[in-house]
This record gives sequence, structure tokens and C-alpha cells, in this order.
Amino acid sequence: MLFDTHVHLNVHQFDEDREEVMVRAKSAGVEYMVVVGFDHETIPKAIELAEAHSNIYAAVGWHPVDAIDMTEKELTWLEELSKHPKVVAIGEMGLDYHWDKSPKDVQKEVFRKQIQLAKKVDLPIIIHNREATEDIIQLLKEEKAEEVGGIMHCYSDSPEYVQECLDMNFYISLGGPVTFKNATLPKEVAKIVPLDRLLIETDCPFLAPHPNRGKRNEPAYVKLVAEKIAELRDTTFEQISQTTTENALRFFQIK
Repeated sequence: MLFDTHVHLNVHQFDEDREEVMVRAKSAGVEYMVVVGFDHETIPKAIELAEAHSNIYAAVGWHPVDAIDMTEKELTWLEELSKHPKVVAIGEMGLDYHWDKSPKDVQKEVFRKQIQLAKKVDLPIIIHNREATEDIIQLLKEEKAEEVGGIMHCYSDSPEYVQECLDMNFYISLGGPVTFKNATLPKEVAKIVPLDRLLIETDCPFLAPHPNRGKRNEPAYVKLVAEKIAELRDTTFEQISQTTTENALRFFQIK
């Protein structure tokens, strides 16, 4: 049994075969998924998918790349949606210094507001981090994000930051990059994260694992992530799949 903790089945890349993708996921052993909404278009679709499928849950948040488009109206909307019984987290949120659509100070302000919202509605958070680790950790500490905890989604940073994340009540989620032949950091991280804080994901349709790298990713491929982590940790696929599923159910408070 597998739990893909971060999917974007709500994006246009799946418009033509969404149902078939979900059938393939089921066949691969994927029992649960969290569909992450991050803007005006994808948030309602995340809720819609969660309502239509008993094994699908939703997260709602505002992506840092689009932080400049977020107003108090969107924040109020997220707060209203947080009351939905299938919404299990706020996010993805964070900082992205790779793209320059939204200025850094705007990203930080929007990030702060979403952490504050998560604390208000008592939901954990999902962090998007691109080239901004130190600022993210500082901001999480300043806002006392450990009160709700969260997920470092598709963690791709140095192992040296892992303990700081764990100390703040965060889980480490690994995706396709852990299978990439030239990606040393995720492999090192996979070996050191305590088993009870490890999660797996695809971030589909992005970051497809080897041997599908460069193609459209889908939830069924989370099995490849689990297999690689099992190999790296010198344990069984069954242990990784069972433990990461139990971790995700506990984190998202899914009974």
C-alpha cells in the first residue's frame, strides 16, 4: 500500500486521461493521494477530485511564484476552504527564488500569512522550496510553524538542513529525484531521515522518476520512489511502503 502525498492531478496535463491515470495508480498499489491546489484554477479542481474519490484528499494554498497575485480575498477563500472535511493541509506555500515573477519581499509576506492561517485553522503546511532554504527555515522559526508542523515537499537540499526541519516538527518527503543517477543529495537524505518522518511523493506531472525521467509523471510511479529508497536504506520495499503510508495517515490525520 502506497500513499502519494503530493500530486497535481488537477492540472491540464491530465485532462485527457485523468481516470485512466487513477486506475493505473490503484493497480500499482497507490491507496491514497493528496491533490495539491496552488492557484485560482487548481484549487477548485483539487476539492472536486477529493469530493469525487474516497481515497483522495486535498491541500489548498498559494504558490510562491504567484505570490504577487494573492490578495486578502484569496486568503479569506483559503480559510473558508480549510473547513472542508477533505482538506488536510494548507499549501503548497513557501519561497521560490528561481523564477522572478514575484519579488522576494512579496513572497515572504504571502508565506507568513499562510503560516498564520494554518495556525489559525490548525492544519499542517506543505512547503515549496526552490533556492531559498535559509530564508524558509528562518521564516518558519519566526512564525513558530512547529505548532502545526508540515512537510518539506520534494526535499532536494543538503542533508545538513534535515535535522533543523525535524526539530521544527516537519516531515521530509522525497520524490523522483531520489532515483536520478546524478542526484547525490536526495540519496544521502534518503539514508538519514528517521523512518517515522519519511514521506514519498511524485509531484506529478513533474519530476518523473528514472527510467521515465523527462516524461509526464503520474502517481503510479511513486512505487519507483519507494523501491529506490528501500534499496538505499538496505531494507524492503514493503517496509518503506507500509511505514510511509502510516506516516502520511498520521500526518494528515486520516482515519
